[in-house]
Amino acid sequence: MVSRIDNALDFQQVALGLRAHRQQILAGNIANADTPHYKARDFEFAQALKNAVAGRAAGGGLPLTTTSARHLQGSGDGGPARLMYRTPAQASADGNTVDMDVERAQFSENAVQYEAGLTFITQHLRTLMSAVQA
Repeated sequence: MVSRIDNALDFQQVALGLRAHRQQILAGNIANADTPHYKARDFEFAQALKNAVAGRAAGGGLPLTTTSARHLQGSGDGGPARLMYRTPAQASADGNTVDMDVERAQFSENAVQYEAGLTFITQHLRTLMSAVQA
């Protein structure tokens, strides 16, 4: 029974994790709006969700090379999605590619989508609880 509930909510769990990761990326872009030569980053949410549901790694799964026995083995994992640089609409004099209007819009849209996902999961769990209690 628990595995069925877990399977039913797995997609939403993955989507919320990606939304939270994207919110951090966008917040980092906004925080570095005045940093010279900072390059705004983001990822394609739909593609990242598709890859996560299919079980594919974001980085392509290439192992890290070590040249000494004392090197630590890292995972090479940069997060749940492959980050890309955002193409600026207008170049800035200091090389910064953060467009605050775009970043704020993306941040707000992502926050609304995150809240919608939470609402969906909450309603789904309430429905399951009422079915169990009946």
